[in-house]
Amino acid sequence: MTREDLLKGNCQIAADFGENIKKYCPDVKHVVVIFNPADVTALTALIHSGLKPNQLTSLAALDSTRLQQQLAQEFGVRQDKVTNAYTYGGHGEQMAVFASKALIDGKPLSELPLSAERWAEIKHMTTQGGSNIIKLRGRSSFQSPAYQAVKMIEGAMGGEPFKWPAGCYVNCDKCGFKNVMMAMPTVIDKDGVHFTQPEGTEEEMAALQASYEHLQKMRDEIISLGIIPAVEDWGKDNANL
Repeated sequence: MTREDLLKGNCQIAADFGENIKKYCPDVKHVVVIFNPADVTALTALIHSGLKPNQLTSLAALDSTRLQQQLAQEFGVRQDKVTNAYTYGGHGEQMAVFASKALIDGKPLSELPLSAERWAEIKHMTTQGGSNIIKLRGRSSFQSPAYQAVKMIEGAMGGEPFKWPAGCYVNCDKCGFKNVMMAMPTVIDKDGVHFTQPEGTEEEMAALQASYEHLQKMRDEIISLGIIPAVEDWGKDNANL
């Protein structure tokens, strides 16, 4: 089975999922899309569902928690002692790792002993986290995605706001990212998902731009497969876009 077959099959499932949302539960408060490739399956579901962009997100926080865990292990601290370390953009190998503002037990990462070679290894382990789980277990993990999804829905239902990155619909002239689903700095609360523009070094922002361009290519691929319409026609399926 080719990559195109996988992409087409999963996005067709997402299209059917979106149509069923529109038909059977148009008043749903919030939807979290988990199955891969998460960025384009979520975009497909959103277009076909008729929901507002703030009502549908995709799971992305696991990438950031993996980065947090790697840094915690590297410096021998509890995982919750690592802050301001996140991944943005796509949910996959093209994700952008942001750690220039990371704190390790209150100390800036930039002031701690970490070689360029070791940092490259940590980033690689972060971006390869999902595939490594499959190699070790023979299948994807389900416990952590389930927990994250429950916490995302909890925020949307009016509980504690979810403050980890989530995949959300971005159509932002100011930040230059248009008509994609991608992980951003987000909060999910009773009013849905809200995002802000990431801030980072020149290298981090370049990585985010590359991730965005990769997402554009995937989006255009499912357009070419006829699973979603051309961007200018999205409003015919979803008046909220």
